[in-house]
Amino acid sequence: MLYQFYEFQRALLNPLTAWAQAASKSFANPASPFAYVPGATRYSAAYELLYRLGKDYEKPEFDLHQIVKDGHNIPIIEQTIIEKPFCRLLRFKRFADDSEAVAQLKDEPVVLVCAPLSGHHATLLRDTVRTLLQDHKVYITDWVDARMVPLEAGPFHLDDYVAYIQEFIRHIGARNLHVLSVCQPTVPVLAAISLMASRGEDTPRTMTMMGGPIDARCSPTSVNSLAMQHSYEWFENNVIHTVPSNYPGVGRHVYPGFLQHSGFVAMNPERHAASHWDFYQSLLRGDEEDAEAHRRFYDEYNAVLDMAAEYYLDTIRIVFQEFRLAEGTWEIDGELVRPQDIKNTALFTIEGELDDISGCGQTRAAHELCTGIVEDDKRHFTAEKCGHYGIFSGRRWRTIIYPQLRDFILEHNKETKQQREPVEA
Repeated sequence: MLYQFYEFQRALLNPLTAWAQAASKSFANPASPFAYVPGATRYSAAYELLYRLGKDYEKPEFDLHQIVKDGHNIPIIEQTIIEKPFCRLLRFKRFADDSEAVAQLKDEPVVLVCAPLSGHHATLLRDTVRTLLQDHKVYITDWVDARMVPLEAGPFHLDDYVAYIQEFIRHIGARNLHVLSVCQPTVPVLAAISLMASRGEDTPRTMTMMGGPIDARCSPTSVNSLAMQHSYEWFENNVIHTVPSNYPGVGRHVYPGFLQHSGFVAMNPERHAASHWDFYQSLLRGDEEDAEAHRRFYDEYNAVLDMAAEYYLDTIRIVFQEFRLAEGTWEIDGELVRPQDIKNTALFTIEGELDDISGCGQTRAAHELCTGIVEDDKRHFTAEKCGHYGIFSGRRWRTIIYPQLRDFILEHNKETKQQREPVEA
């Protein structure tokens, strides 16, 4: 009933938020007489804050239409390459008119970005993708909100996630591919590549893992503690709810996005309260640049999706309670996940010193598991004074972390260039 109550509350708030938005504009628009009443700026700011606190946040667009590369504008077209019930494989296709530029683009490495399925949409990695497009051909996993998936599509387990990643890797072509996983997908991505290696399949040239719980026992955070303090049955009985009738996925059991969002906010309530107060003050000062930065961040941060219950509960048990990947006990369809079987894929792990989601050492643990990879093909980097989001978005990502990732990919792209088959531009 909680999901139904949430939807009822949302329906009640919609008229209020619409009114607050209209009121804010009426006190700010020079063509409106209300803009000239005493305290109009304060009223406008207060109503906009009220509107943003109560509005619905839909899935944002990637909105990547062009990049500037070597002084040239490079148009970008977003393409859907594969469409599965719970995920779309997207490609950001770059175009150029100059023949030399086309040749350069064709020769650049191919990167598959595995976005998290942990509450937020893949658009959270917009800055990651935009930066990668400077030097790479980029694909990304765009996960579908489970409440939008009809029951007829069947369940979605963590094992299915692994199968999706394998299908995407095979479709793009493992021999000429570099895989980047951010946060949650580090575990299923390592499993996917491990199983491919065990079967004797081609594996990607490199795999880069950023801020993920490969071994959640290392430097446990509040996220890890929550999973350990409660039983599997507690999660099943307290956070799993049924999608109501106003969505295509009616009847599907999910971990609702609004619950996940409440958890995000509860981790740092003072920070979020201060951020909203600063937004209000920016509006009073007329500092539109700061106000717009706040809007952009929370348009993304507040847009959340539902996760299929099977997938969420599998992740709680396998990753955060039983540590099956780290313990070497994870089986998928009767096959044991053996990271030690990976031999032809270089490994780069990246962590943030101040990461409060995946603690220091959790991602680096992949090196101890991937014993088949020679030491020269392994690299680790800890970004100082960097939190969880800072390792894949923002100034530190662009100026400190990305150059190392770019050089790592280029190094291993060149090493095997003569041994691999060329791919489509």
